[in-house]
Amino acid sequence: MDARDFVIVGYDAAELLDIACVVAALECANWYGAAPYYKVRLATPGARPIDCGPTVTLQPGEILERITGPIDTLLVSGGSGSQDAAGNRLILGHVRRLAAESRRVASVCTGTWILAAAGLLNGRRTTTHWRWAAELAAAHPEVRVDADPIFIRDGNVYTSAGVTSALDLTLALIEEDNGPELARVVARQLVTYLQRPGNQAQMSVFTAPAPPSDGLVRKVVDHITAHLSADLAVATLAAHAGVSERHLTRLFLRHLGQPPGRFVRQARVEAAAHLLTSTTLPMAAVAGRCGLGTAESLRQAFLDRYGVSPSHYRRTQSRAAPRQPARPPTPRTSPRP
Repeated sequence: MDARDFVIVGYDAAELLDIACVVAALECANWYGAAPYYKVRLATPGARPIDCGPTVTLQPGEILERITGPIDTLLVSGGSGSQDAAGNRLILGHVRRLAAESRRVASVCTGTWILAAAGLLNGRRTTTHWRWAAELAAAHPEVRVDADPIFIRDGNVYTSAGVTSALDLTLALIEEDNGPELARVVARQLVTYLQRPGNQAQMSVFTAPAPPSDGLVRKVVDHITAHLSADLAVATLAAHAGVSERHLTRLFLRHLGQPPGRFVRQARVEAAAHLLTSTTLPMAAVAGRCGLGTAESLRQAFLDRYGVSPSHYRRTQSRAAPRQPARPPTPRTSPRP
């Protein structure tokens, strides 16, 4: 194979970063020796320009209708125009055609709307930007939407979360094709986090959506976030709200997309992430303050939620100055086993 044909599908109002992250990472991989090299092509219907907003217009180099396979990777970008594109029979027809001739198919952000409308995600586990996950799941019940991960691979289909997660997905594809060393080189060159794991959660206390509109759910959520170390069992929360456990669970599923127990665990782990990066509290103290019990419980919850250990997260993300010891540490008399 002389080159890996990597086709990016764009459309009017596609997101600039969805495209730029992919292109920049692949061209960097080429510079550092990807073999075969990536032949990157940006295509739109009729090769029409992509209006990315009032400042930037992209000029694609390929006419979507004229592209033929075999193709190594077909990637559909996201953007504010994705739902219109998902209703465009011409775009859907060519995406289906090219997907059948591609080794793997991928999407970034709301590009999942297009893959879903084309029937390419039926029965598959997929992700998208957290803000649109519930709407995608409602519109396409045949698709198994998981709003948590940064990216997901299900067979030869890859989907990723919002915007800059395109970079994480592309680094993963580069590693799959060329091995971890080239992926690390590209990550360093792009001055980015060294490949966040795909199962790392995309939402956090810093990007969480607005408070729920339902007054009772909002009251319970406020109670949870203010009393993380307290008893937050579903029965306790239901008693606090003055409703049955079943009714509270229905309300949480309707307005937050998850049951109360899962929301509590998520809130605790996200609060722990904030403490890890803003304080020098010991792990056990962080766990206790957030209602996670022990340092080991914190570690397991953190791995489940973010895909990395709490110590790794603190080491790479901390904004707190290291705490100075009261006295020099006593040297070990023997190596750590």
